[in-house]
Amino acid sequence: MGFEPPQRLARTLGERYGDGAVAEWIGRLPTLAGQAAARRGLEVERVVAPGGMSSLMVLVRRPDGSPATLKIAPPFAAPELQRAALAHWKGWGAEELLDPAGTADDALLLERLHPELSLRSLPEAKALLEAAGTARRLWVEPPEGHRFETVADRTARQAAELRAAAAADESVAQLVPAALETREELCATATETLLLHGAFRQGKVLAGDRAPWLAVGPDPLVGERAYDLARLARDRAEDLVAAASGPSSARRRITRLADSLDLDAERVRGWTRYRSVESAMRALRAGRRQAGEVLLEFASWL
Repeated sequence: MGFEPPQRLARTLGERYGDGAVAEWIGRLPTLAGQAAARRGLEVERVVAPGGMSSLMVLVRRPDGSPATLKIAPPFAAPELQRAALAHWKGWGAEELLDPAGTADDALLLERLHPELSLRSLPEAKALLEAAGTARRLWVEPPEGHRFETVADRTARQAAELRAAAAADESVAQLVPAALETREELCATATETLLLHGAFRQGKVLAGDRAPWLAVGPDPLVGERAYDLARLARDRAEDLVAAASGPSSARRRITRLADSLDLDAERVRGWTRYRSVESAMRALRAGRRQAGEVLLEFASWL
């Protein structure tokens, strides 16, 4: 199976895991995709471009002619945890996993959605309403004996990198310590251990045929629901930063989201502040200065 791996995939994986670790996998991607398709008896239609930012998406036909999507993620991105989450949801609020038992590879066979149509195509108020309804379906008790990491564990790993970043950059010397303090307070007082999407935002909810909107691409973990809303709360941050009413609009958005899902707005605000700062520092380290500065300004409003 010959194709040129999407550039966005190589770039974003390289930023997160390092170019060295990613280059070898990217080089083998056409072979891996061909083998995964052949193993399942799939007819390949085309590679989705620009596609996802953490995996290759290939539109395929199953042996019975029905459409599906073959998703191939690198082993260091823990695709087995994504499989476990999707299998547990069983298509409730999320894309359906069509081969829950799996095969001898890291590929996932998923129901065909409409990758060109996400919640970002809707007006903001409607998008947030649909997103809240989708998120509500995903927040369930995790499976017994699961291997998902907790919010506390994931953010603890990030905290060490944030402290190092703050020591090296005086411009974030106030925001980073405040975000870390907020993170410690939230972890110490959390009471929920539900299965979370982990990367939930408007672009991760696509139009489907079985249901109007379904979540895709989880980075699953367990913890409190407020953590899962934090990424959604800053969607379209660049538009807010460009508007004179940005600070007040951002705070109202968080309050509306929390109220619509019966959550504590202060906890949603706290996790949004922390996750915005953490994402901003990753963007700055990757050389995406504009994106990082937008997120830091957004965080400063909360």
